[in-house]
Amino acid sequence: MIYYIYKLKKVLIEWQVIQMSITSDILRGHTEAIILASLLEHDSYGYQINKEIMQKTNNSYELKEATLYSAFRRLEQAGYITTYWGDENVGARRRYYSITAKGRAAYTTYKKEWGEAKDMIDKLLI
Repeated sequence: MIYYIYKLKKVLIEWQVIQMSITSDILRGHTEAIILASLLEHDSYGYQINKEIMQKTNNSYELKEATLYSAFRRLEQAGYITTYWGDENVGARRRYYSITAKGRAAYTTYKKEWGEAKDMIDKLLI
């Protein structure tokens, strides 16, 4: 009996690792859309955006710093965001990111594509 409980626990742990891997892969493919979504309401800086992502996911997803700043560069080069330096009189000097009209249009496209992909996956898995 103890052997079967041990095996069951091992299988459950392996399943959780697989699920986390799949979830991370899916989220990683949508880093730019996640960042743009967080900039829709207000300008923000890298640490704050990552903190908001962690809060929204109950601390189960965090962007690595290199991933976050690489995505910022790609978004800026595409014209989806602009940057500016914040007021250094209110703490550390921070680079803020602001979504552009082109970025809002890109977010709308990302969101539509996500909805279509989600619908297709739901049809295939259910």
